[in-house]
Amino acid sequence: MPFTSTTHVRWADVDQNGHMRTTAYLDAAEDNRMQFFASVGFPDTEFAARRLGPISHGDDIRYRAELRLLDTAVVELRLDGLSPDGARFRLHNRIVKPDGRTAATVVTTAGWLDREARRLVTPPADLLAALTTLDRTKDYTELRSPLVST
Repeated sequence: MPFTSTTHVRWADVDQNGHMRTTAYLDAAEDNRMQFFASVGFPDTEFAARRLGPISHGDDIRYRAELRLLDTAVVELRLDGLSPDGARFRLHNRIVKPDGRTAATVVTTAGWLDREARRLVTPPADLLAALTTLDRTKDYTELRSPLVST
């Protein structure tokens, strides 16, 4: 089972065409991911104490069905890829309408940022273990570590 949270489309989330705007999908996915980390013992206060945090390298959004003002949705989270050292990972969010149709998918490639050194690092063992508790997508792939020179 994926990690899930619920959301709804707020007034500020709607574009001039009357449906959920691009950045609102990103916000829903980001919120879901941070709820996951908090649920496994890594709320923002823990990241701050460790001077570490997730950093996005890019997002791929695919739209499938519209969401409109006050519509509700379930946001699912799965692990789509991970480097052997855990320094780089890819997360897959699926935003699901009440009727079960996919409203959008957001695939985010990310890594772990040392907040002081401002560089990518490998995560501590307990954080990596928490990340790997996520269900994997059917297309899960091993990623190349950005910290290993070739």
